[in-house]
Amino acid sequence: MKIVFATNNKNKIKEIQSMLPLSIEIISLESIGCHEDIPETADTIEGNAVMKANYVTQKYGYDCFADDTGLEVEALNGEPGVFSARYAGEQKSAEDNMDKLLLNLENEANRNAQFKTVITLNLNGEQHLFTGIARGVIILEKIGDQGFGYDPIFKPEGFQETFAQLSLETKNAISHRGKATQELIAFLNKSSS
Repeated sequence: MKIVFATNNKNKIKEIQSMLPLSIEIISLESIGCHEDIPETADTIEGNAVMKANYVTQKYGYDCFADDTGLEVEALNGEPGVFSARYAGEQKSAEDNMDKLLLNLENEANRNAQFKTVITLNLNGEQHLFTGIARGVIILEKIGDQGFGYDPIFKPEGFQETFAQLSLETKNAISHRGKATQELIAFLNKSSS
């Protein structure tokens, strides 16, 4: 079985391929000749994941899965949410995004937040959605140099460290993306057997 993963991130592809049985092969966008930026203009995380998967299936005719992730902060009514990557502007700078978020939370006592990943799978003419959520809090300053995005200011429930301080193995086991990916993999393993 061959499935396109709608991403240009080779590390993400390698990571997911390593968790799948040998009977399932992940193909990159590059491999199918998709070099354009796939639109992500939906107003929800689910909507963006669906939009990306549908784009590849409709335009290129492949079974496909796509993911979208956002950080939702309780005191900010779910911001930055669907705009997480470009919260501080189109330059998509993780440093600028974290600085803006910390500034917006300066006088907030409630620092509860969650990361949410939605994976949309288009397989054999059917669509399936898998969701992973990691709850935690936004701390007062950046700590740690692992991971990416908002990891240095997000401390997951049950941990004293931020995502940026945890090993990749630990983070993958508890993270939003890890949870959604595990659901996807369980489903694919069942489908391919």
